[in-house]
Amino acid sequence: MKARTKAFALRVIRLTEAMPAKRSADVIASQLLRSGTAVGANYRAARRARSTAEFISRLSVVEEEADESSYWMELLVESELVPLARLKALIDECDEITRIIVATIRSAKRRRA
Repeated sequence: MKARTKAFALRVIRLTEAMPAKRSADVIASQLLRSGTAVGANYRAARRARSTAEFISRLSVVEEEADESSYWMELLVESELVPLARLKALIDECDEITRIIVATIRSAKRRRA
């Protein structure tokens, strides 16, 4: 997951650098860049957690950032700034990362209980 979330961040960086030069695209790209790169950064922080509670808390932030990234990508498609075909694989990867993180949080909570 560490390499996967980093690869996701790099893909987000490349996408945002290739965005059209429009005010709306700049705003959305900025938000996506922040949330998309935060996924990997917060995942790394979760791996260094000192307790199960901290691990769950940090993974919850990863989940939130991934969900936010998904939102910004949906806006890019629905506003017709970027075609769905160009974002489909990245959206799918974001959804998969989110599912893995949610499952990991659930497992950690079960182990803690």
